[in-house]
Amino acid sequence: MDAKELAAKLHGREYREEMTEEEIGQAKEAGLVVVYGASDDLIEFRGAIYDEFVCFRGGTAYLNEHGLIQNECPEEDCPYFRHLIQQTVEITAVWAEGETSWTYKTDIPHETFDIMEEGKVYCRGLVFSLQNLEEAVKQIREKREAERMTPQGGWNRR
Repeated sequence: MDAKELAAKLHGREYREEMTEEEIGQAKEAGLVVVYGASDDLIEFRGAIYDEFVCFRGGTAYLNEHGLIQNECPEEDCPYFRHLIQQTVEITAVWAEGETSWTYKTDIPHETFDIMEEGKVYCRGLVFSLQNLEEAVKQIREKREAERMTPQGGWNRR
């Protein structure tokens, strides 16, 4: 199974019936990650990454090749966390009450599917492979590394 096939299989499912346990296991085995919203405050990750991210009516989750990065610092604007997320790829959850409640923006190559609620699109979810996540993280790191180099080949210590 690939991302396109899984997205097609999930397309049109009802809210709170997004995936079965068997499908989550199949996604994990295939190295696929499924992303969708729950309520007005969660991004759900299922399959090869099994986690959730709290984002009341929107927010940004950060991932590296191992999965979701959480801010472990007690303060919101932690310098360590700011440095850590420079090496990650983002998934931004966009909340739009009254329309499609959840949509996502990311640079990870992915497929999309719609979750329905009462005949309307509740969430436009994502399916991507761990391989695509790893490649996106690698590209981010290479870009950040190149940004730190000066034209003379020395390090720019910003």
